[in-house]
Amino acid sequence: MTEPKHTNALINETSPYLLQHAHNPVDWYPWGEEALRKARAEDKPILLSIGYSACHWCHVMERESFENEEIARLMNENFVNIKVDREERPDLDQIYMNAVQMMTGHGGWPMTMFLTPNGVPFYGGTYFPPVDRYNMPGFPRVLISIAEAYRGQPDQVANTSTALLGELRRVGLAEPSRETATPDLLDASYRRIAATYDPKNGGFGSAPKFPPAMTLEFFMHVYCGNGPSEAREMIEHTCRKIAEGGMYDQLGGGFHRYSVDAKWLVPHFEKMLYDNALLSRVYLHLYQLTKDEFARRVTEETLDYVMREMTDAAGGFYSTQDADSEREEGKFFVWSKSEVVSALGHHDAAIFCDYFDVTDAGNFEGHNILHVTATIEEIAARHNVSPGEARGILERGRAILFDIRERRIKPARDEKVLTGWNGLMLATFAEASAILKRTDYRKTAEANAEFILTHVYSDGLLLRTWKTGQSKLNGYLEDYACLVEGLICLFEATGAVRWLQQAIKLANKMIEEFWDDQDGGFFFTGKSHEELIVRSKDFLDNATPSGNSVAAFALQKLAVLTGNQQYQRYATTIYRLVSDQIRRYPSAFGWALCGLDFHLSGAKEVVIVGPESGPAVEEFVKTAWQCYLPNRVICCCVGDCATAQKLIPLFEGRIPAPDPIGYVCEGYTCKSPAKSPNELLAQLRAISRSPA
Repeated sequence: MTEPKHTNALINETSPYLLQHAHNPVDWYPWGEEALRKARAEDKPILLSIGYSACHWCHVMERESFENEEIARLMNENFVNIKVDREERPDLDQIYMNAVQMMTGHGGWPMTMFLTPNGVPFYGGTYFPPVDRYNMPGFPRVLISIAEAYRGQPDQVANTSTALLGELRRVGLAEPSRETATPDLLDASYRRIAATYDPKNGGFGSAPKFPPAMTLEFFMHVYCGNGPSEAREMIEHTCRKIAEGGMYDQLGGGFHRYSVDAKWLVPHFEKMLYDNALLSRVYLHLYQLTKDEFARRVTEETLDYVMREMTDAAGGFYSTQDADSEREEGKFFVWSKSEVVSALGHHDAAIFCDYFDVTDAGNFEGHNILHVTATIEEIAARHNVSPGEARGILERGRAILFDIRERRIKPARDEKVLTGWNGLMLATFAEASAILKRTDYRKTAEANAEFILTHVYSDGLLLRTWKTGQSKLNGYLEDYACLVEGLICLFEATGAVRWLQQAIKLANKMIEEFWDDQDGGFFFTGKSHEELIVRSKDFLDNATPSGNSVAAFALQKLAVLTGNQQYQRYATTIYRLVSDQIRRYPSAFGWALCGLDFHLSGAKEVVIVGPESGPAVEEFVKTAWQCYLPNRVICCCVGDCATAQKLIPLFEGRIPAPDPIGYVCEGYTCKSPAKSPNELLAQLRAISRSPA
């Protein structure tokens, strides 16, 4: 094998994204004291490039500019060049993304920032082409201009950086609302968001469309709080349109990142763990609410995809799969009609192609993205076969094409394990194990929790990332909050008290490390973190829910489970800080709105006690998960409940009887003990909107 011509300091990193740049002619450094010290010693500006492994345009800019010897020479002579994986360092990504948005009015990746040796930004952008085009300056011209400005106009650079630093320090500041949050805020938020609904294609707004997982969760809260039937209709229509579109992998399961059009046909093909965690949970809850087998199928196909392709043997979940294979975006996922006919034969291919809109002309650069265009009944009628026969042909065709696709060159996979994203996926697997009665999902969830608590946890602190046996980087707020949420869900699904004990331990450490005792709210970084140019707070729910939103919701559950009302006070403070922002921009607070609904509606408590595990207790537990109750906690204890009774006041006075008993409480009032699963189900249905 030929030795690479160039090797830089990224060669010692574990991030696949950074390793992809280890043999660029650019003299890259990872973010760290070595690079920052070099910039200060040589009085050179820093060129900070931030991206991630599944980013298509990040790969484009690497090929065009970072592999170009002449452009690399300009970079090396004039700058200290630092490469950052935004998934490993969301703290840096947040700070400098705010800066580039202030300077340019937009953001995205790759992000290209120019900093003083002290790390303060003074110029930035996103993708730059290698020559002038797309009405953008070529990257070499940008490099020369910035280098000349830094050397020749130091006062202007200083003034710009000082002004930007002042603006960055104001980002995330939130004043407590003077108004008490009421259900009217939830109703107003629902109506504001619903006004942007696309009744034809589902979803909200226009192209490009991102899957609105958190908004759909909030709409389920609204509907179950005796909201309008239109809320449910919007949820069901949107979920079906997304899962029938090219946004969803019709062969292998799992969701792509987002749709470039309004009808969910053409996606950006990367698959992100967090999208699949959040969306599979939406479809899981939709199944719980409606008992629609379509929602169950999408949930299971997505979780099966994660187990098959995104799970490390040690138990962690991988981060992403790229959009590109063989340097072409989407090549792995698209088909020509001749390929389908060759694989399935003319008779079956006619039905398959009609159902999935496969044509000679194609719907994506001459190829076909599989997406559903009609019902099975309509397809069966067109081809003079029974719906059952059509369904069999489609399922057989999907399996055949999936097997063929498995022999193609796959998109690269980023196999780093990120704690926060794993927490989101853990929560979904845990709930799915109980709702769908899938033992394999429970084992996957338990293995994941064991893995994170064993391998991504050191000296009482969570770490951010693990890959190939190495854990590193201090955990951020979202890592703690999402893992606490996941562990609570795992406790509810299994009844194993140790998961709740771990959740409490981590929640207490989260409060110690991240809580702002002066102004309230959680900082993005902990007290143990390195000092950056600003220490900010993040309240907005973007592609992932903000750490503050997840923390507030999880702490409320802990308050109910443990009786420790201090947890509730932390959550209440967060809702006071974000209430005015929610009034202005409700669509940016989907997860916060779900938690605020929990706060305003009060928790429903479902408690099951039994003398020992067995079929009778299992039937009670199964019943407890049948109805969709968004604002609830579920506790189950069988056999020796001494530990659980000490930790969880809901078990007080509820000694296991000879037969299992269920308790349903709401608003400080309990219904009569349910002595049969049917009794329990009747009580749950009385406080839910799940079908009889």
